[in-house]
Amino acid sequence: MGAKEQYMAGAGDVEAVVTGLREALAAGWDDYVSRHPEGTGYHRLAWLESVARAYGHRGWCVLAMTPNGNLVGVLPLCEFRIPFLGAHWVSLPFCDLGGPLASSHAASTALRAAAQGLVRERGGKGLRLRLPGPKLDEEGAAKAPKVSMLCPLPQSSDALFKSYKPKLRSQIRKAEKNGLIGEVTSSPEAIRAFYPVFAANMHRLGSPVHSLGWFLALQRAYGDQLLVGLVRLENQTVGAGIVLLNGQRACIPWASTLPEYNRLAPNMLLYWQLLEHVTDRGCRLFDFGRSTPDEGTYRFKKQWGAEPHELRWLDLDPDGEPREADSQASGHGGKLRAFAENTWQRLPLPLANTLGPAVRRYISL
Repeated sequence: MGAKEQYMAGAGDVEAVVTGLREALAAGWDDYVSRHPEGTGYHRLAWLESVARAYGHRGWCVLAMTPNGNLVGVLPLCEFRIPFLGAHWVSLPFCDLGGPLASSHAASTALRAAAQGLVRERGGKGLRLRLPGPKLDEEGAAKAPKVSMLCPLPQSSDALFKSYKPKLRSQIRKAEKNGLIGEVTSSPEAIRAFYPVFAANMHRLGSPVHSLGWFLALQRAYGDQLLVGLVRLENQTVGAGIVLLNGQRACIPWASTLPEYNRLAPNMLLYWQLLEHVTDRGCRLFDFGRSTPDEGTYRFKKQWGAEPHELRWLDLDPDGEPREADSQASGHGGKLRAFAENTWQRLPLPLANTLGPAVRRYISL
């Protein structure tokens, strides 16, 4: 794309350059992400590729290199352009985490400097970085508007199951006794089975739904690094979730069930079959995603062994100076958000599913 020589920054013996996705892939981006202890499925090039393919937001890749050509840092960026509002640079959109992965402070500094140079050159409102933070105790979690729920995994699913309290084990068995059948697959057909359950859940929550094309783009880009968990009662899909893999880490961005079947405990079977699968596949950390402390989803995730971690979301102006935090990160949507959710819930489901993707493409979280 001709960008490699245009945006560069150095820090010590490290130089950061901006490239396109193909150049980043050739430089070993995904291999670096898979080995980095904070690397997530979102950092893989497949995420930026899917964002561009499904919604048209351009992806940029910042690489930190040593003089001898070793890759020592990466920073995925999305040029998230909103009509009449300009560009919001995000790392990363549509997920909880992103930001730089680096092997040294010099590499991290060079990545940030190159990113800010790109923002100033192409124009935009600033740069949003969604960074991980440390583990929180209960007091710290109670003070946080949102936390990331992470669960360490043992060497086998058998050990994992034995670690659960009797009540949780009985709930998993209850789902099986109720005639529910689970499956984990990577097929495009599974995406199409997942989508109606997910879309119905988003409508209940009053949130515009992602397009089916977004999920098909993800499946195409991630291949067998994307798993779909399905729970069925006879021929009806009643629960579904998507997991992204990266090295020894798995994350679950989306999971939904049909409420009329919740008495059968499909969510228990859905999460167990995914945890069982990724544990035996060699994953040692499961990211349950973002939660509000002490709400229902927080307690649900905690019973599986998930622990709260800080989410450090930075909102920087074009010069790299911090400014007021992203309101979505702080969790303060206010009356306007409540009104919008209530209005969306009142739309007929087919209309909401038609309009949703046109709106969702411009909501970066």
